[in-house]
Amino acid sequence: MFEQTSRQLLDFIQRSPSCFHAVANFQSLLEEAGFTPLYEGRPWELKPGAGYYLTRNGSSIIAFRVPEGEASGFMIASAHSDAPTFKVKAVPEVAGEHYVQLNTEVYGGAILGAWLDRPLSVAGRVTVSKGGRVFTKLVNLDQDLLLIPNLAIHMNREVNKGVALNPQVDTLPLMGQGDTAGKFSQLVAQAAGEAEEDILGGDLFLYLREEGRVWGAGRQFISSPKLDDLQCAWSCVRGLIDCGSTQHTIPVCAIFDNEEVGSATKQGADSNLLDFTLSRISALLGRTPEEHQMALASSMMVSADNGHAIHPNHPDKADKTNHPHMNGGVVIKYSANQKYTTDSVSAGLFQVICKGAGVPVQVYANRSDVPGGSTLGNLSNKHVSLNTVDLGLAQLAMHSPYETGGVEDTSHLLRALAAFYRTQLADNGPDGYTVI
Repeated sequence: MFEQTSRQLLDFIQRSPSCFHAVANFQSLLEEAGFTPLYEGRPWELKPGAGYYLTRNGSSIIAFRVPEGEASGFMIASAHSDAPTFKVKAVPEVAGEHYVQLNTEVYGGAILGAWLDRPLSVAGRVTVSKGGRVFTKLVNLDQDLLLIPNLAIHMNREVNKGVALNPQVDTLPLMGQGDTAGKFSQLVAQAAGEAEEDILGGDLFLYLREEGRVWGAGRQFISSPKLDDLQCAWSCVRGLIDCGSTQHTIPVCAIFDNEEVGSATKQGADSNLLDFTLSRISALLGRTPEEHQMALASSMMVSADNGHAIHPNHPDKADKTNHPHMNGGVVIKYSANQKYTTDSVSAGLFQVICKGAGVPVQVYANRSDVPGGSTLGNLSNKHVSLNTVDLGLAQLAMHSPYETGGVEDTSHLLRALAAFYRTQLADNGPDGYTVI
């Protein structure tokens, strides 16, 4: 069961070379499960027992179910669709005497050296002007097109002592030799099925061509591009599908873009997208603004983004007592400076849910002398204040183009989230919460 679930995840990642492709594939999963699309600029009509979804920018998606009975609070699981990579600049080609390269800039906190000497391609979307309309289309060049060549050790004898890579010099991918000048725009147009002159521009990103694998002496590991955070995002969507119709709670899945660059975009967690959606749901269910706030008091959010497993070569980098391992279950993440929003209440509620679902739970905290990164939970809470628990799955080599996790853990998170979506919380004021 564990390997089968992980292979389904790896297949999804293979078909999702950009955040735009990931969201399009999430749409397909939801529509196959009977969910109906909604649009921000059109009226909504919600029916008891039905599922719905909406997208923004083609790179963020929110899906939810309307309960069969009287609606109570929202049970929200969130993750992100983007990953560190390189974005292709608007004027893409750098043509020299012998070579043609792509001009790129770094997107997010990538481990630059891990991108060198690997087969790469380009995917994303283009904007097209045609027949009086301006619209976008997904593109995937889907070929071994690029490679960022390393400098030979003979030319840099200090390479194994650590090298600072200049992203304008050292990480530009090689595409061809001189006779391929102008070829990139042609390839993009062919992939889009549009005339080159009709394409106004694009949001195009590099991606690694290597497929995900299950490996190890006991087949205990998976390695793949984009485990951070498509492993969590896929589990959030699949968990919503698997949880089925609910009686009172409103399960919500929110997948945001741009977490890797701060979330401060119209489609990021630091936008009005979640607040807008929850408020509109409440209004259509006949709630007053006060009743909406009362519903939020009985709501909870999971911020799902992977965490660091203890490293086999560098165990000293982990906290002495708060370090998770791969295949050990869902990881609850703590931070005293609230980079992670977890507190004892939100962690306790989630542990009760996991115990009921038979899912193992671990904890994570950074070493006290190593500052950690933030994620989307605390940024989303600026707009919708909820009891929130930050969690994820343990992995190695976070922000590498090829990351490693545990073969069992996707199933752990999937079961936990399906149970979470089905849970109803009752706010008992000073007496805490009742988990129903």
